[in-house]
Amino acid sequence: MGSGIKIKYDALVQDLRVAMLNGDIKAGDKLPSENELANKYSISRQTVRKALQVLHDEGYIYAEHGRGTFCSGMVKTRKNSKNIAVITTYLSDYIFPRVINGIDEVMTEKGYSIILKNTNNSRSREAKCLEELLQKDIDGLIIEPSKSQILCSHLNLYEILDQYKIPYVFIQGCYSSLEDKPRILMDDRKGGFLVTEYLIKQGHRDIVGVFKADDIQGQERHKGYIQALQQAGIAYDPDKVIWFYTEDRKRHPKEQIAQMAKNRKKLFFDAVVAYNDQVAVWIMEGLEQEGLTCPTDVSVTGYDNSYLAEACKVPLTTVTHPQEQLGRMAAELLIRFINNEQVEKEEAQLLIEPKLVIRESTRAL
Repeated sequence: MGSGIKIKYDALVQDLRVAMLNGDIKAGDKLPSENELANKYSISRQTVRKALQVLHDEGYIYAEHGRGTFCSGMVKTRKNSKNIAVITTYLSDYIFPRVINGIDEVMTEKGYSIILKNTNNSRSREAKCLEELLQKDIDGLIIEPSKSQILCSHLNLYEILDQYKIPYVFIQGCYSSLEDKPRILMDDRKGGFLVTEYLIKQGHRDIVGVFKADDIQGQERHKGYIQALQQAGIAYDPDKVIWFYTEDRKRHPKEQIAQMAKNRKKLFFDAVVAYNDQVAVWIMEGLEQEGLTCPTDVSVTGYDNSYLAEACKVPLTTVTHPQEQLGRMAAELLIRFINNEQVEKEEAQLLIEPKLVIRESTRAL
């Protein structure tokens, strides 16, 4: 199947699935004929049949010989299932096992079971997870959005959750178009400020920042970095900022810092503010590759106070991320919505205060 046809095929499956989820096509409604769908999407009838087979296998439609294809009505609102769903970007990530522990602690006590899904920080996988969950029996949802800095293209699925009165709570980030929704976030701007301010107080003035471009956390930590520089009267230098994306996170920061280390005489730096602890470890590897040691030559800070911060070769100065507390807070907030309790806006949109943890990866000049 060519790429253009594949796109139209996927669009047909997606359009019909969403139309049935949001009620535009209701239980018992007859779908357009194969010829009509083939003409509308500029694909062959054979491709239309393959798309309809996918929807049939998922339980959305059924066929009646001689009459056509109909919506099965499998999607319906259910209540009191004692199931909640949790969608994270990465299940194996060093942050999320403890976040999930916090959620599970509260939910188990309240008699709920957890349906767990992950997106690998993919927007299309997030949409797919939401579509699948709309078919299941859930009372609420906790979700870490994928690439939260980028405009959300599947807002319709959140609108369906609203229509079905299924409450949801964002953690770690939130789409700008849904910023009025319940959320539990770290104060990432303050965290970025704290580590940068600490390095400045240690005598550092040539500080490289390494930030993730496609999520809100990276953008906010970058703003905190700028704020600390400005407060100290240090000019912001875009050449001393490394941006990376989800897809190149394991390679780009290390390669870029190694390249900057090679040219350190031309663009001098004596400290690095890293997006998180994992990136800080890769940064130290890139520096070591070019013969620089941490903290003798370059001070490095992380973020999250994960197990890596203590276990890595040089224990990291970092920022606290109370993962289990965040999970518990999100679960407790969701329970309140499920129970139809009155929740004030300031109770539904919480920022967790970060704190600095000083270890051996930084030194005073």
